[in-house]
Amino acid sequence: MSTKVAVVTGSNKGIGFAIVRALCKQFQGDVYITSRDVGRGQAAVESLASEGLKPLFHQLDINDLNSIITAAAFFKEKYGGVDVLINNAAIAFKVADTTPFATQAEVTMKTNFFATRDMLTHFMPLIKAGGRVVNVSSFVGSRTLNNCSPELQQRFRSEDLTEDELVGLMQRFVEKAKKDEHKQDGWPETAYGVSKTGLTVGFPVQLNSSLLTDNFSFNLCAVNVF
Repeated sequence: MSTKVAVVTGSNKGIGFAIVRALCKQFQGDVYITSRDVGRGQAAVESLASEGLKPLFHQLDINDLNSIITAAAFFKEKYGGVDVLINNAAIAFKVADTTPFATQAEVTMKTNFFATRDMLTHFMPLIKAGGRVVNVSSFVGSRTLNNCSPELQQRFRSEDLTEDELVGLMQRFVEKAKKDEHKQDGWPETAYGVSKTGLTVGFPVQLNSSLLTDNFSFNLCAVNVF
């Protein structure tokens, strides 16, 4: 029987680091810290090793498609797939950050929605039967959806929403933010919230897409963080 494996993105610090610590104590298999920066990732491994835990490390920058593809190939070759994938990597600008909102919108959406979507695209086919995918989301996503215009709420909540349509909505938000027209277009003033709305809505949409096959079987967990 092959060794089970759990992969946690953006896990060299914060919530991801805490998740890895918990998995190392409870999961019967290998647990991987992944991060963009190799040095920080290895430092995180050493920190948990000092606690008597044995996480492993693999470099993974979810904003780099080649990095995602390389990591997916590694886990497929070494483990024959992945048993647990926790999409934790994300970015959030502080409230007092003076970065123009247009830039915040583009950067936040790139990581929290589009990069996570790329992770799902390349890792979902690797999830083993009975495996689990966890998307770390936030209550802010639900609150943001409720603060969108009625037209946007209707589109997001439509049972017929396709992945292409969802991507179009996310792109529309970024483009309107660049023109400082997002409020007039029905969007609230929160790039992080919109990105999490897209992530929460988008995962079920992707599950109904061509990524699913008859042999695809796993459990889905949604995690809300404040």
